[in-house]
Amino acid sequence: MTDDTELKPLPAKSWDLSLASIIDDMGGRPLAVHELMANHPALLKAWWNLRNYTVAGGDLGPRNVELLILRVALHMKSWYEWGSHVQRGLAAGLTETEIERIKSGPGDPGWTRSDSLLLLAVDELVENRAISAETIAALKTHYTEQQILDLIVTHGAYVILGCMLNTWDVELDEHVARELPERIRRPNFEEDVAGG
Repeated sequence: MTDDTELKPLPAKSWDLSLASIIDDMGGRPLAVHELMANHPALLKAWWNLRNYTVAGGDLGPRNVELLILRVALHMKSWYEWGSHVQRGLAAGLTETEIERIKSGPGDPGWTRSDSLLLLAVDELVENRAISAETIAALKTHYTEQQILDLIVTHGAYVILGCMLNTWDVELDEHVARELPERIRRPNFEEDVAGG
């Protein structure tokens, strides 16, 4: 693709007027991923309620949602998703150690059983496009059916975003990058996902 034909994030000042409420929701500062989707106003408007539901944690709660989003980001090899959700994960109660441990997957002995099952479910969804009956049975000992549905939908939403972000190699927002812990940088992430 040449620069002339590449889809780029659309600055908020150029957004369709129908998206004004989304600009307001983001405090006048939408993220680059929203700016990318703003090239298709009807799509961004349709997406927005699901985005708000997942970002708030749905029935899973913010910490669990951030845990699974970060695991999806690894599978998608999406620096943007990873970088964006490290800070959100920290704010939701994940520690830097836990965020680093996400790279080791569900088999890492540091996880609780409930955390390990969330990560395993994400892995199965990515690899097999379904959660196995055995994993569903185990999940049901920790999570409701509504939470399991949220897990599947949140996974799917971030696979979609990862595909968009990777297709057009959207840059992580500068203000988000500035807030990241010192050791969280794109070259380290890309080295980790290349090895995994």
